[in-house]
Amino acid sequence: MLPVFNKRLFAIVLLAGLAVACDDEITTTPITPTLPKTETFTGVVTQNGAATHNFDVGSSGSVTALLKTVGSDNTVVVSFALGTWTGSACSIVLANDGATGGAILNGTMTGIGTLCARVSDVGNLASGAEVAYTIEVVHP
Repeated sequence: MLPVFNKRLFAIVLLAGLAVACDDEITTTPITPTLPKTETFTGVVTQNGAATHNFDVGSSGSVTALLKTVGSDNTVVVSFALGTWTGSACSIVLANDGATGGAILNGTMTGIGTLCARVSDVGNLASGAEVAYTIEVVHP
């Protein structure tokens, strides 16, 4: 009788252990990486004029601004800059005062905030001239 009792007790303990082990669920929260965001800005700059475009950065990371086009042949020289938006003005951090189409500015954002991209005339545009441009910004 004792060997049958031991086998039954062993079977009950084994089943109880399996039941407990099967009830434990492991829940994981997937980590979603912050994908870079690409924004495109277009506008026109005139003699002695400037245009500023603001954009929000949601986390720290690399910021790249490309002056894709400026003028009809990308040879017009302008000032191309990146900075921090103060709420009323663009506080310039990086600038290329001799930029033409294809100019790139690279920086690093250390947190969240509002940045700005700016295109302005550096004295190369004739009176009444209007030069179209396109900027592409990639940021976190």
